[in-house]
Amino acid sequence: MFNVLRGEPKTTFEYGPFRIRRMRPGQILPGSGDDAFGPLSVIDHANLELGTLVKMHEHNNDEILSYMWRGSMVHEDSAGNRVPLSPKKLMMMNAGESFWHEESTPLVPAEMLQIFIRPRKANLEGQVQFMERPDGVRQNEWTLLAAPEGIESPLEIRQAVYVYDIRMDENSTTNIPSHPGFAQWLYVMDGEINIGETSLSKGDAASDEESALPAATAVKETTLVCFLVCLGAEAILEGTISGK
Repeated sequence: MFNVLRGEPKTTFEYGPFRIRRMRPGQILPGSGDDAFGPLSVIDHANLELGTLVKMHEHNNDEILSYMWRGSMVHEDSAGNRVPLSPKKLMMMNAGESFWHEESTPLVPAEMLQIFIRPRKANLEGQVQFMERPDGVRQNEWTLLAAPEGIESPLEIRQAVYVYDIRMDENSTTNIPSHPGFAQWLYVMDGEINIGETSLSKGDAASDEESALPAATAVKETTLVCFLVCLGAEAILEGTISGK
């Protein structure tokens, strides 16, 4: 039987013009004693109002995927990039030994996930990567967004983690991505699905560390994000956010 982690409003905090609901993915496993799901450490579901500015700040030893669901956000960094992010353009920041960045929403509000993963090794070289979806977000088809080093994918994670997403039409059904030796962690970014007799709504997550999750059927138009995680992967705890 798979496990469910419900979206909890009490885990939401506000700081000026942005609101964040912080998730500890490992809490989906009863009695695990670890708030991280293997190296998948923290997921922030963030809403940023128009005019938000998160000033230049440093990260160390965090692998950070910025997953934009709606709106746009401008990313600036210590490598000289100034790039607008949107659902058509995602970003992976491999902070490594040191990386500085700034975020702002000068044009429209944004809703997104910031995903913090523990890298396999400390103090790797800091870098940033961008993924562009030339045809936009596909309907009813899983898209591989990020994968471990050496696996062909738009974005590279320095850890044994895969990330996929899908936008489903109402009443459509999909099988959840899987990979031998990797546990699934499925998040409802928006909408509502049924998995067997279990209903999951925006902010809920489901996981099965031993066998594949059943197929999901969308009750209405829905966006899902799926993480495949090697729970026993070697990971460091020095990350600014992921190490906590």
